[in-house]
Amino acid sequence: MEIQIAKPFQAQVQANWLKHAAEETLSAEGLNPPVELSLVITDDKTVHKLNRTYRGVDRTTDVLAFALQENKPDSEFPLPPDGVLHLGEVIISFPQAMRQAKEHHHSLEEELKLLVVHGVLHLLGYDDEQPEKEKEMRAKEAQILAKISPRYRGG
Repeated sequence: MEIQIAKPFQAQVQANWLKHAAEETLSAEGLNPPVELSLVITDDKTVHKLNRTYRGVDRTTDVLAFALQENKPDSEFPLPPDGVLHLGEVIISFPQAMRQAKEHHHSLEEELKLLVVHGVLHLLGYDDEQPEKEKEMRAKEAQILAKISPRYRGG
C-alpha cells in the first residue's frame, strides 16, 4: 500500500490512520491476497482538476477513486501473474476533509477514515450513484467504521 501525503498536510495526517482504514475495508471484503492500492492526500485544486477531467464535474470533492477493474473482486477473481490484486488509487482533498470534519462535528482523523473506507469500497466495485446501491454501500461503510472508530460505535 502506497500512501502519499502532500507536504503541507503531513504534520496533520498520520499514515497509520489511512492504512488501518484501508486494511479493515479490505478485510471486511474478505480480501486476503496481496493487494496494491495507493492513498493520496492532496489539495482542493488537484482534486478539482481530476474531478473535472475524469468525471466532468467542475468543482472539488472529498474523495475520488480510480479503480483498475470494473467489478467487485470475488473469490473467483484471477490474480495477475505477480499474485498481487491491483485495485487503484484513492485521492482525498485534505481541505475538504477538514471542512467536513468541522461540519459534522468530529475529528479530522474520523473524517479521513470515513473517506478512505468510502474510496476503497469504490475500488472494490461499490457504487453510490443509484439509491439502492448507495444503501448497500453505506451499510458496508457503517459496518467497517463501527470496527475502527469509536464515533461509529456510539463512543
